[in-house]
Amino acid sequence: MTSETPATKPAPASGDLQIDPRGPRFGAAITLVLAIAALVVGANIIGVVIMAVLALLFVPGAVVGPQATVQAALFKRFVRPKLAAPTETESFRAPRFAQQVGLAFSILAVVFGALGSGVGFFIFAGFVAVASFLNSVFNFCLGCEIYLLTKRLSTRNA
Repeated sequence: MTSETPATKPAPASGDLQIDPRGPRFGAAITLVLAIAALVVGANIIGVVIMAVLALLFVPGAVVGPQATVQAALFKRFVRPKLAAPTETESFRAPRFAQQVGLAFSILAVVFGALGSGVGFFIFAGFVAVASFLNSVFNFCLGCEIYLLTKRLSTRNA
């Protein structure tokens, strides 16, 4: 996912679950479809319900990690068997942070939509759509990059 990721990684640190990075990318494609649907429908009850469903889909990924999502289950069942083994893996930590950001933005879209603030709804649903677009189309996980940047800055200041 990042340019720092070598093609083969050493054994992961104890307790650091490694995942196939193509799984979160597949999940981002599903997120993108739902976020676009919410944006097209608008800040009405249907758009708010779509964003609420999206928020619910983010919960397992935000709490446990992207490997626990419905999207990951679909990837493992239907997509992964058709692919070659991954050439690299990544820690679940950065994608889990991205799921947490997606959850927060989805909840904010729901809250603004429920309160009748179309502008707030479109801003936060739009953020979810843009981030999922970047991940699904360009394999650029914005939340992951923010996570890595904060880790670098926190270790530099320690």
